Amino acid sequence: MPRSTYFVQECPTCGRNLQVRVEYLGKLVVCQHCGARFEACQPGSAAYPPPSSSLSLLERAEQLLQSTASSGIGVPAATSGDVYSVPVRPK
Repeated sequence: MPRSTYFVQECPTCGRNLQVRVEYLGKLVVCQHCGARFEACQPGSAAYPPPSSSLSLLERAEQLLQSTASSGIGVPAATSGDVYSVPVRPK
C-alpha cells in the first residue's frame, strides 16, 4: 500500500495546524476541528497564508505595532505624577 505525503497547513478559522495530503492541494478541505472550509495551499506558495488566516492577521498586527512604536503614535508623554488606570476584565 503506497504511503501518502502530507504537508502542514494552518486552519484559517481556528488556527490549528492540520496535516493535509498533497493530493488535496488547490482543493477545498474541511478542518476536522472546527468544520471550516478552505482551500489547501502549499506553505511556500504566494497564496499562503490565505488572507483570512490568523497568521496573516498576526503578521499585520506586528507590522502596525512596529510602525506605531517607531513613529511615537499612541505613546503618551509620561510625567512623574501620571497614573494610568488599566481596565481589568473580571474572571
